[in-house]
Amino acid sequence: MSSPSAPPAAVAAPPGFFLERVLTVHHWTDRLFSFTCTRDPHFRFVAGQFAMIGLMVEGKPLVRAYSVVSAPWEEHLEFLSIKVQDGPLTSRLQHILPGDGVLIGRKSTGTLVTENLIPGGTLWLFATGTGLAPFLSLVREPETYDRFERVVVVHAVREVAELAYHDLLSRDLPEHELLGELVRDKLVYYPSVTREPFRNQGRPTTLVESGRLTADLGLPALSPERDRAMLCGSEAMNADMRAILEARGFTEGANNRPATYVVEKAFVTK
Repeated sequence: MSSPSAPPAAVAAPPGFFLERVLTVHHWTDRLFSFTCTRDPHFRFVAGQFAMIGLMVEGKPLVRAYSVVSAPWEEHLEFLSIKVQDGPLTSRLQHILPGDGVLIGRKSTGTLVTENLIPGGTLWLFATGTGLAPFLSLVREPETYDRFERVVVVHAVREVAELAYHDLLSRDLPEHELLGELVRDKLVYYPSVTREPFRNQGRPTTLVESGRLTADLGLPALSPERDRAMLCGSEAMNADMRAILEARGFTEGANNRPATYVVEKAFVTK
């Protein structure tokens, strides 16, 4: 008899992938959903990294790069995804149910890891939409708080309903049994909405350039002397924020070359 956590036995995983079983699915809106699945004990990742995930379609793996939402210490895996009705993968992935099989690539990678930044000061995590995913892993990793004095999550979406994980960041994490003390002392959450009334409004670029973001938080303007930044979102946001940061003297970090900001180029759009 197979164990309750075993993935479906009807399909074998192709080379380079684990076949995992869907545990839960949560539909945030008609354009946004997340799911959890089992985690092979051999799958290793660092907070902020992504893996190739997907489904078997017509006997072949159909996969895209997805940042891991869950923390490295958690026993399950979690992912956040958009829904594109004619997208090759997301049009199928949005219909998964508990018990279904999903493919998880055996190797994780990505630039949004704390080792790619010079430690110290405030770590700014700028996200739009599902770009929040890697930062959800980072804010649940104790090492993040060891390396930085403060962590600020700036998440911009179009509509209030798209503020996925709002309750986790604003309520649940500060009360977490193990992480609560760290989070209460060091984590700041700044959600923003662009197309509906909300207490914070505007794109990350506008919030930074206008000075509203730092003014709202009672912090000095962004400077490479005391700030570090990670970017994950639409191509437009990434490009515009890079230009803003570099105009202020920030330099891009990479594996084995830590600097003052990093950007994730792998972003699911289909």
